[in-house]
Amino acid sequence: MALGFYSADPSRHTLVEDTQGLVTGALVSGLGFYLLNRVGLLTGGTAGVAFLIHYALNISFGLLFFIVNLPFYYLSFKRLGLAFSAKTFVAIGLVSVITELEQRYLLIGYLHPFWGALMGGLLLGYGLLALYRHRASLGGVGILAIYVQERFGIQAGLIQLAFDACVMAAAFLLLEPQVVFWSIIGAVVLNLFLAINHRSDRYIVVR
Repeated sequence: MALGFYSADPSRHTLVEDTQGLVTGALVSGLGFYLLNRVGLLTGGTAGVAFLIHYALNISFGLLFFIVNLPFYYLSFKRLGLAFSAKTFVAIGLVSVITELEQRYLLIGYLHPFWGALMGGLLLGYGLLALYRHRASLGGVGILAIYVQERFGIQAGLIQLAFDACVMAAAFLLLEPQVVFWSIIGAVVLNLFLAINHRSDRYIVVR
């Protein structure tokens, strides 16, 4: 450890390392959400549900993202522990605030949906990777998927995939087919990035 900033154990982090990881991950994730929102796209997981409600009722995405994740905190605490749950709560709170602030301090004149999907997916991937490496996440269905896998033996990945498919299917009721197509592109970019850059044997993965 150097002045309390760095941990000599690569599998553990100091408070300073965790703090910068959570803040950085939240900032980058928030920017990814902002780009998707700017072109009317969505993604999977609880963020996708928040986007759908946001587009349908014109309620703040940041507020919805925070509320939609609330039911999953109990499962997170029971299955993944207090430290993980607390960091995840902080990360989600930061992202919710950041997405609201960006609407005031960041204005983009034009953004093509493809570029929004590509960069939004990549930025979310980078943000989630930073959070994963500090034992945190953006909450959501991944926690429920782990519980169902342990309780009923259904693979967590299948639960996550089925939920995301339902979100995209529901999107066809509210959005134009082309918008859903670009949203799927963004979700694929996000998941490919995480699949390539994240080692599940080293870090906890919950989205």
